[in-house]
Order: sequence, then structure tokens, then C-alpha cells
Amino acid sequence: MPTVLTHAVAAAARAPMARTRRLWPLAAVGAACAVAPDLDVVGFALGVDYGDPLGHRGLSHSLAAAALLAAVVVACVPGWRRPAVGLYLFAATASHGLLDMLTDGGLGVALLEPFVNERLFFPVRPVEVSPIGLSGFLTRRGAEVIASEALWVWLPSALAFALLARGLRQPADDGGR
Repeated sequence: MPTVLTHAVAAAARAPMARTRRLWPLAAVGAACAVAPDLDVVGFALGVDYGDPLGHRGLSHSLAAAALLAAVVVACVPGWRRPAVGLYLFAATASHGLLDMLTDGGLGVALLEPFVNERLFFPVRPVEVSPIGLSGFLTRRGAEVIASEALWVWLPSALAFALLARGLRQPADDGGR
């Protein structure tokens, strides 16, 4: 899996797609949505097997879970009840599973749960899998992971943000206030 920071960066970078003037609060919520799928690690303490549909990279990493979380957030924030905001929050959450599918470790991602019980990877997996715990980053391997994420996620995310934010110069829908 990519680092928590990388999941947040990738999601926040796409916030301008929601076409709202309240970009930073939405980007922060999008980043939180992108990190949320990894809350499934609680299952380890509860005895849930990694490969179980409710295990790590299981149902919580699916497109169905991304749609549900986006719908709940949009329903809870009256100013965000717009299709563009819902689409952004869905994309932010779904990006977690998609990024995990680019890594070179783990059992794959249950992107299509609950409809298809299969773990998937992309055919090309250039992102180094992240070590668990802070001490893992204070090693040569940790540096390799950060360099891999910078190249394959942070740089494209910065470019996406720049291109999307450029579109904000045009009149935005102020429904997101």
C-alpha cells in the first residue's frame, strides 16, 4: 500500500474537480475519505484474515464502499449536495484502492466487492509497497518507498492539481460556498 500521506495527497490534488470556492475544506475531507479505507486494519485485532472480504484491502477498498462514503458525506453537509462534490468525494475515496493496485506487494484489492470476491492488481505495479510503522521509513527501503511515491503519485498529483485549479479561474458554481 502507498503511505497514508500519499493517499491524502492524491485525493486532495483532485479537489478542484468539484468546482467550489471552498476548495481547502473539501480537499481536507477528500484526503480523509482517501485514508478511510485503511481503517480496515482494525480487523487484524479482531481476528479477521487478510484475505477475507472484510480483511485488509477488502470491502472497504471497493468502489461500492467509496460510493457509500461519498453519499454519506454529501448528505451530511448541506452546502455540498451537488453532483460535482459527490463525484469528487467518490473519486477521492476510490483512489485509495486504485493506488493500492499499483503497489508491488500484498494480496491485491477487492475493488469490485461485494459483487465480485476477487483481489485485483494492475498489470503494471511501479509503486513500492509501504513499510508498516515509522521505523520502517528510517531505512534505505523507506527512502525507496518515498522516492517511488514521489515519482508515481506526488508528481502526477501536483500536475493534476495545477491543471484542475487553472479551471477554477473560470466562474465556479458557488453551491459549495
